[in-house]
Amino acid sequence: MKIVIQRVTQSSVSVAGSLVSSIGKGLCVLVGIHTDDTDDDIQYTVRKILNTRIFDGETKRWDKSVKDLNLEVLCVSQFTLYGILKGNKLDFHNSMGPKEACEFYGKFISQLRSQYNTDLVKDGVFAAMMEVQISNDGPVTVVIDSKDK
Repeated sequence: MKIVIQRVTQSSVSVAGSLVSSIGKGLCVLVGIHTDDTDDDIQYTVRKILNTRIFDGETKRWDKSVKDLNLEVLCVSQFTLYGILKGNKLDFHNSMGPKEACEFYGKFISQLRSQYNTDLVKDGVFAAMMEVQISNDGPVTVVIDSKDK
């Protein structure tokens, strides 16, 4: 799995002009699923989302995680994270197919909610054309690929 974690002051997802989900301060996470991803990749990325210290503490920078501060998380599926340029055209053969990816993404969201707080984890609409509003804080952006673990 490849995830792009962004520290935000607020973020939201709309589909066809209708608001689907929104959060205040927390993380917006773009989620790409590789054809070879397994449950181990889910566990790894969930752990990184919840425990990576990208928020300031009272006296130290980079001292607190989203979990430490009980902040919100908005996840957005994004199959283009595994796109490869072939000339001027994108090739998505490394992205998991839509049916399998939908099920896998559902497992990922379930794990994130069960290991954190169901009410604080929001998501978009899988495979929909979404409008994502992201108000970066910093900006702070971290890219994590579970294949690099």
